Amino acid sequence: MLKHEDNELLVRVGPGTPMGQYLRRFWTPALLSEEIFAPDCPPVRVKLMGEELVAFRDTNGKIGLVDAYCPHRRAELFWGRNEDCGLRCVYHGWKFDTEGRCVDLPNAPDGDRIRKNMKITSYPTVERSGIIWAYLGPRDLMPEFPAAEVFNLPATHRYIQKMIIPTNWLQSMEGDVDSSHVSFLHRGAGPVPLSKFIFDDTAPRYNVVSMNYGLLLAAQRDAGPDHYHWRFSQWLVPNATLVASPSNRPFITNIRIPIDDVNTMHIRIYSRIDAELTNQDWDLVHSGKLFPAMKPGTYFTQGNAGNDYLIDRRDQKENSFTGIESIPLQDYAVTANQGGGPILDRSRERLTASDTAIIAVRKRLLSGVKDLLNGKEPSEPASALEYRVRPADVLMPRSVDINTNAQILVQGPESIEAYMRAS
Repeated sequence: MLKHEDNELLVRVGPGTPMGQYLRRFWTPALLSEEIFAPDCPPVRVKLMGEELVAFRDTNGKIGLVDAYCPHRRAELFWGRNEDCGLRCVYHGWKFDTEGRCVDLPNAPDGDRIRKNMKITSYPTVERSGIIWAYLGPRDLMPEFPAAEVFNLPATHRYIQKMIIPTNWLQSMEGDVDSSHVSFLHRGAGPVPLSKFIFDDTAPRYNVVSMNYGLLLAAQRDAGPDHYHWRFSQWLVPNATLVASPSNRPFITNIRIPIDDVNTMHIRIYSRIDAELTNQDWDLVHSGKLFPAMKPGTYFTQGNAGNDYLIDRRDQKENSFTGIESIPLQDYAVTANQGGGPILDRSRERLTASDTAIIAVRKRLLSGVKDLLNGKEPSEPASALEYRVRPADVLMPRSVDINTNAQILVQGPESIEAYMRAS
C-alpha cells in the first residue's frame, strides 16, 4: 500500500511537477523516425510530459523538437511550411530553425532586428534504432546517451511498434516488471515461446538487485530437484524494461513514456542483439500475438476499451486464459482502468510477496524524485555505460547465489551459460 501523497509524486508528470522534473533528466523517446520520414516532410505534433511540441526534419535532415506555438500570436506551428532549413508559421510567416532561432520575420518593417532576439523553446534530439529521442532537462546536465544495446540497433535486428494508451505511465509500466502475472494473463498465448516452468510454478520468488542503471529483477521458479528456472528482466531507470528471454530468442523491450498524466506512449521493440531477425521472427511479429493490429494511419490499437479489446469469451473458455488475442492488449485490458480510472489509487491495494519487483521500482523512483526535491541530482543519467545489459531466461543450479553473481547475470544468457560451464 502506497501513501496518497507518494502516489501523487509518482504519477504527476507535467512541467514543474517533481516527477516531471525527474523524468526530464533522462533521454526519452519522443516519436518514431518513420513519423518524420524525410527532409522537409510535414511536421508532427508531439506531447511529452504534458508539454506540447512539434517535431520536424529540416532540409539537411536535422531534427527539430520545438514549442508547438509561434511566439507572435500563438498560432500552431503544426500547420507550418517545412522549407529551406526551417519551419515557417503560415499565419504571418515567422520562421524557426531546429534550434528554435527565428531566422526570418517577414511581416514587420524591422523584422531583421526583431528576429535576432526571438527564440522559442527547443530540445536536443538524437536518432537511434528507429526512434527519435529528446532531452528535456537542463542543458548543463545533459547526459550521454545510454549504452543499452537495444537502443543502438540497425533496422535488420529489430521491429518497433508505437501505441497510445489512455492510462498513466506508471500504471502501464508496472506490469512489465511483474513476472507472476505471466503465469495467468498470458497463458495460452499461442506461438509465443514461454517456458513451461512459468505455468507449472505460478508463485515465483523474487530477488531484486539494485544496480547503477536500475534493477535486476529475478523471478525464481522450481524446475526439478536440482535447478531453478530464473527469469532475469532488466528495469532501466526511469521507464524501460528488457523482458526476460532465452539466449536463442529475441527479446521484448517496453518503454512507457508519459504523454501527460492520463495518456502513455508505449514503444515496444522486438530485437536480436547479435543477428538479424529471421523469417520465423517476422512470422511471429506479424501473427498478431506480440503486436496488435492498429487502426490504419494511427498509433491506436483496433482492440480497445470501447470494444472490450475484442475479447472472445469462447476462446477464453477453450484456449487462452483471457480470450484476448495479443499480449499487449491483454496487458492494456487489466492495467488501463485499474481501480476504475487512468490513475490508480495505490493506497487501496493489498500487496503480497508476488509484488516485490513492483515495490522495488516504486521505491527507486520515489527515492530519486525526493532526492531531486532536496537538490540531489539522479545518479543514473551519469551511468550511461552501465545501461549495456541484457535480460535472460535460464535454468541454473540451486546453489547459485544471484546476489554475488549479479555482474555476470546482467551481461545476458551467454555469460550465464559460460559461467555455469566454468563452475
